[in-house]
Amino acid sequence: MGRSQSLPRGGDPRFGPDADDSGSQVLHVDMDAFFASVEVRRRPELRGRPVVVGGVGPRGVVSSASYEARRYGVRSAMPTMRARAICPHAVYLPPDFSQYTAASRAVMQIFRDVTPLVEPLSLDEAFLDVAGARRLFGPPAAIARRIRERVATEQGLTCSVGVAPSKFVAKLGSTRAKPDGLLVVPADRVLEFLHPLPVGALWGVGERSAETLRRLGLATIGDLAEAPFGMLRKALGAASATHLHELARGRDPRSVSPEHVEKSIGAEVTFDADVDDPVEIRQALLALSEKVGVRLRRAGQVGRTVSLKVRLADFRTVNRSRTLGVPTDVARELFDTAWALYTALDPGERIRLVGVRAEGLAAVAETPRQLTLGAPEHGWREAEAAADAAAARFGRSVIGPASLLGKRDPRRGENQPRP
Repeated sequence: MGRSQSLPRGGDPRFGPDADDSGSQVLHVDMDAFFASVEVRRRPELRGRPVVVGGVGPRGVVSSASYEARRYGVRSAMPTMRARAICPHAVYLPPDFSQYTAASRAVMQIFRDVTPLVEPLSLDEAFLDVAGARRLFGPPAAIARRIRERVATEQGLTCSVGVAPSKFVAKLGSTRAKPDGLLVVPADRVLEFLHPLPVGALWGVGERSAETLRRLGLATIGDLAEAPFGMLRKALGAASATHLHELARGRDPRSVSPEHVEKSIGAEVTFDADVDDPVEIRQALLALSEKVGVRLRRAGQVGRTVSLKVRLADFRTVNRSRTLGVPTDVARELFDTAWALYTALDPGERIRLVGVRAEGLAAVAETPRQLTLGAPEHGWREAEAAADAAAARFGRSVIGPASLLGKRDPRRGENQPRP
């Protein structure tokens, strides 16, 4: 069996930016430390300093860390308190998703200027199929260079790109290229690239699965590719064994799919201190409903089902949902349903987290809106659409539900008047 290796960095000429890309039409573009980079772009004085974006309260979690912060061991999903302990001199900032969404939209447009076959995975990464763009823009590696140059010059951000025959290998390539790099995996060298890598690099292998495989003596992807399938099936189950065995042999037939359909849109908040004040919980649910409504309208979606998530102080999590007669993107309707679910739940205990989610999404253009008998001609939807327009011009902070004025911020446990 081979020896386990960490995911290698760039610099190997077999897989460098000038390697043979003739059979590698899939790009995976991954923005470098995206949230932190957007914050540094807004505040140039932070350049070169460790910057951490995430929850700033005692229960906050790191969302993004600049590479200067990563040198101290700060990583995404790390508790912010742990990050402060190992990197106390970093600049800690709360996330501003409106800024990240705007930057993401601009970056994705650069991708779509090259090819319509763009499959976003999140705000900061996407797959591109550039087979049809060769005639206009040249070979895949040249297209990757073009994208990186435009992102840098037009957006002041950096990205890393993997170029490969398949999505899985392209994503591994961009990881190896980080930060601010380009890596090409030639079609005839996929196994040469994959097999020395640790089994944990495979999609679908978490810490528990990796430990199971290591106990079987399977440290690298090459080890897994050579392992008897029966042994894998017994250890992992038939579905996981088949999935990982195919990936380990470089087989990933999935195409780049530009049709990304959101299954749900939601928001949640973890309180800095457990709460049982119904006024504070009601205000939190109203603020969350407003966020979900804004995101639904931006996406051109409506939701038929409203779900409430409540995590109690002892970490038990309770979920409740209600299906509406008519799908909605109206924050007030989302809130009314979420609050009704909460009052019916009546947990009677202190609460650590609440969340609101809209599910069963459909395009608003394809969902005729029923008028309720006796309802006013203009109601909450029109008011919220007007608020969206005002927010687009003056910023989201200048407008919102009156009941949130001077509200106690659930993330900070103190009175926070809206500016």
